[in-house]
Amino acid sequence: MTRRRPRTPPAPLPQRDGIDPVRVRLPVDGTDTWPTVRDHLVERLRAGDGVIDAMIADGRIVRADGTAVTATTAYEPGGHVWFHRDLAPETPVPFPLGIVYRDAHIVVADKPHFLATTPRGSHVAETALARLRRELGIPALGPAHRLDRLTAGLVLFVVRPQERGRYQTLFRDRLVAKEYEAVAPYDPAVPLPATLRSRIEKEPGVLAAREVPDGEPNAETGVRLDGRAGPLGLYRLTPHTGRTHQLRVHMNSLGLPILGDPLYPAVIDAVAPGDFRRPLQLLARTLEFRDPVTGREHRFVSARTLRAWTSYESWATEPADQ
Repeated sequence: MTRRRPRTPPAPLPQRDGIDPVRVRLPVDGTDTWPTVRDHLVERLRAGDGVIDAMIADGRIVRADGTAVTATTAYEPGGHVWFHRDLAPETPVPFPLGIVYRDAHIVVADKPHFLATTPRGSHVAETALARLRRELGIPALGPAHRLDRLTAGLVLFVVRPQERGRYQTLFRDRLVAKEYEAVAPYDPAVPLPATLRSRIEKEPGVLAAREVPDGEPNAETGVRLDGRAGPLGLYRLTPHTGRTHQLRVHMNSLGLPILGDPLYPAVIDAVAPGDFRRPLQLLARTLEFRDPVTGREHRFVSARTLRAWTSYESWATEPADQ
């Protein structure tokens, strides 16, 4: 008989600025190692001298019932504690987050360049998810998928947690039709349209993904040329899979790296957090799917444009204005 994993209790702390509290589960076999919750947190979190003690003194770490952890709270095998971490200052992304569609089940946002989809690393409060939770007053809002921070365009969020899995399954099972636009060099020697298939892998801690020669393909992208203006082309990209940086890797493999890409064909020096010039010229233009909850046929289109296509000089010299 399979033992069912104990259900995680709901967070006893509310969100703060659209950010969920951190949850720490206490290992079931830790009683002999850590006499108190405080001892475990000091070792596990490595937060620096006195940080955990100061948080405990301020009553900022709580148990499942909402009571504050004290310096002498006994270790509870398999228990949970919650707290809000102190966030490092973030450079605000000064561009609006558009709403393309909203109903009782989903929110479709039109994300600007430079704004992360969900909290990760140094981007926490300045994310599309945190903004939407704050601005729309939907604390339970969650993503059905993700879009790279440097990529603009459509992202689907789910209003009700109990329905999130049904929308995420659409992306997992490739039941969502997606099209992207990109601006990149024009090269008449590149035969298009084309379908690219390769194996793409990304190692943890390494910024750029890589193609594995002769590897079993796990990524497929359709590429066609939609327009040409001098040395630039406007490309329509249709991903049939969803590997990390897939479109950027495949365009680079054609010898047509997307304008503004800091990783392909080569990793460039780090861009200052407040430098919003030359955004990556990649846009998630359309999302199309049958709603698994309502049965409606949806087709959403981004209202954004790629500035290098409409005004290359503006893109090359001025901050982004999206």
